[in-house]
Amino acid sequence: MSPELEVLDSYVPGLAIALAVGLLIGAEREWSQRFEKAERVMAGIRTFGLLGLLGAVAVLLSETVGAYAWAVMLVAVSLLVVAGYIAEARATGDWGMTTEVAMLVTFGLGVMAASGQIAMAAGLGVLVAGLLSLKRILHTQVHRLTPQEVSGALKLLFISVVMLPLLPNQAFGPYSVLNPYVIWWMVVAITGLGFVAYVSMRMAGQRSGILLTAVLGGLVSSTAMTLTLARLSKALPRPNTLSAGLLLSSALMFPRVLAVSAVVAPALLSVLTWPLALAMGCYLAGAAWLALVGVKGAPEVNEPLDSGLQNPFQIGQALRFTLVLVLIMFAVEVARTYFGDAGVWVMAAISGAADVDAINLSLSRIAGDELSLQLAGQGILIAALSNSLFKLALSWTIGGNAIGWRTLPFVLAGMVVAILSMVWLAS
Repeated sequence: MSPELEVLDSYVPGLAIALAVGLLIGAEREWSQRFEKAERVMAGIRTFGLLGLLGAVAVLLSETVGAYAWAVMLVAVSLLVVAGYIAEARATGDWGMTTEVAMLVTFGLGVMAASGQIAMAAGLGVLVAGLLSLKRILHTQVHRLTPQEVSGALKLLFISVVMLPLLPNQAFGPYSVLNPYVIWWMVVAITGLGFVAYVSMRMAGQRSGILLTAVLGGLVSSTAMTLTLARLSKALPRPNTLSAGLLLSSALMFPRVLAVSAVVAPALLSVLTWPLALAMGCYLAGAAWLALVGVKGAPEVNEPLDSGLQNPFQIGQALRFTLVLVLIMFAVEVARTYFGDAGVWVMAAISGAADVDAINLSLSRIAGDELSLQLAGQGILIAALSNSLFKLALSWTIGGNAIGWRTLPFVLAGMVVAILSMVWLAS
């Protein structure tokens, strides 16, 4: 292949993507404006296609003529966009500038494509077109926001994006329990799950939102999710659905425990799979039953949120619960000091109430070496069941008898079948 053809072949992909991105964004702009400005469209599919191509051409010219060529073309495009914006705004009275900004972005994406960032330019082009197409949905949702929701979202972002990274991830104090980063992470997790629950119920209705939140929260922290759902019981008269959510969230703890053990010590699967699977089955059966009872007892409607749920950001409950967890973690370290390695069951029961993952990881690491697989599996199961009892007590204390009595039979059934299967495997 001749040198000229090789150079041309290297330029073709960037030029093609630049043109394709411009055509895509232009097609969206022309389609979305067909009702608003049927008689005249400032920039449609052809204009945007040429803008993307012009960005690529500017890069090619800068390589042959000089960097100033790209700057001149950028200034020329900007002046054309400003002139078109002023003319159209005066003619229509519409001073919105979404299309004009999209034109500049299209030129920039053409520059990226010709500069070798083809995949990035293509991805951003699709993202820009998708964002432009969501105009009505985004505007509708933003206008529906209340001051409390906007304030809650900003506060949540502040404590998670601003404060959390600034805290030291280092243990302090007696028994090295006080880790500012870990403690504040628990506050963020609990507060964030509460916010997710609020948004889910706002969008999907109370019953569907509760179950959706239970699944999402259970994957992050079933203990924090228990606190969130139990607290909602004071504002939502849906004890069956909330209890179903609690069982569903707790059920997801068992596969998470199994996954951690499988990664660290695959041999533990033979000891833990059946007990954890049977316990999860009892929880899921209870969740399904209570969810069906909730449907029959209270048909799904998009109810307005009650007064108790009008504040999506409730950090007070999160701080109080985090303080309790810190005290439990401190008690766990004291117990470990006094019981030592010989008290595996006791240590697992105490540790599991506060944090299943920590004791699970600890026992899995020494399973088969310093500790037999059977004893390590028993300790992990005891920790999981201890955590289940702790969440039952937590939900009963905060949610009351309506929640406690509904979840108790299924929690106990899960514990019994798990213990019996562990005993059968050991025999």
